[in-house]
Amino acid sequence: MGKIFFAAWAIVIAVISAISSTMAIAQVDSDEYNKRTPWGDPDIMGKWSYASLTPLQRPLRLENKEFYTEEEAAEIYARTQTEPAERPGDVGNYNFEWFDRGEISSDLRTSLISEPADGRLPLRPETIAKQQEAALYAQQHPADSWLDRSNWDRCITYHGVPPISTGYNNSYQIVQNKDYVAIVVEMIHDVRIIPITEKPRLNDNIRQWNGDSRGYWDGNTLVVETTNFSDKTMHRYPSSRDTKAVERFTRIADNMIDYQFTIEDPSVYTSSWTVVRPMPRLDDYTLFEYACHEGNYAMSNILRGERIMEQRAAESDSKDD
Repeated sequence: MGKIFFAAWAIVIAVISAISSTMAIAQVDSDEYNKRTPWGDPDIMGKWSYASLTPLQRPLRLENKEFYTEEEAAEIYARTQTEPAERPGDVGNYNFEWFDRGEISSDLRTSLISEPADGRLPLRPETIAKQQEAALYAQQHPADSWLDRSNWDRCITYHGVPPISTGYNNSYQIVQNKDYVAIVVEMIHDVRIIPITEKPRLNDNIRQWNGDSRGYWDGNTLVVETTNFSDKTMHRYPSSRDTKAVERFTRIADNMIDYQFTIEDPSVYTSSWTVVRPMPRLDDYTLFEYACHEGNYAMSNILRGERIMEQRAAESDSKDD
C-alpha cells in the first residue's frame, strides 16, 4: 500500500513540476474564456469550490419550482450566517465561522439534480426498501463496532466521487499535464490521478474506494468516467459496485467551471440522473492539511459512549428484576 501511495504522489509531483517549468514560457490572458495550457489543452487548473447550499434533491414542498428567486437565495444564505441554536442535551457543534457551506448555486436551481425534471433521485422500489432497512439497523445498532460507522467517521473517504458538498472543505485543487489530470481533495486527503492517455482500465476484480477514473477531452470539456467502485464505497446517495459516474468539467470563464455529472446504475435507479453545479474559483485560498486519523477521537468516544449506555441499560434492567 505504501508503494502505491508514494507512486501516486510521484505522479502529482511530476505534474506540478511540469506545470512550474512551462508556465514561465507561456502567459495566458486571465480574461480569456478559452484558456489553454502551454501544450494546447483546455486549462482547468486552480482551486475550485463545489460548496453549495442547493440541496441534491428538490424539496418536496417546492414541487415543480425549478429555480429560486434571487431574494429567496439571499434569505437562505442569510440563515446560515447566524450561530446555531443550542438544544437541550446538545454536546455542541462548530459555530458558523467554521463552516464552508457556500451559497445557493449561481444558476439558482432548487436542486443540484437537473434531470429528471422533478429534481429527485429516480430510486427503484427495492432501493427505497434497502434504505429503510439500513436506517432501522442504524437506529438499533448505532455503534456495535466501528464497522457500523460511516467511511467518513472512520477517516477512509468523505465527499466521494463525484462529490456532494457538506459543511466544510468543499474544494478541488486541479493540476494537469499532457497525460494526466490530478485532483486533490484535502478532506481526508484523496488524490485522484486521472490518465488522459489510452491507458487500459483496471481489471473488474480490482475495486477502489473512489473507483477507477479515465479521462478524455471532448472539445473544451474534460470528460471523466469512473467505474470499479468497491462494495464498501459509500456515496452520499445510493450506489453499488456497478455505479458508473461520468463527470464533465468545462471552464466557461476565468473564475468559473461548469461542472456536471451523471450517475448510471440500473440496479439502484430506474434511470440515470444528472447534476449541474457551477464551481467558482477560490482566490487567495489555502488548503490546510485535514489530519483525520491523527485527531480522530470521535471513533473511540462513540464506541466508548455506546458501551457505557449499554452498561447503564443492563444495570437498570437488573434493578427492575
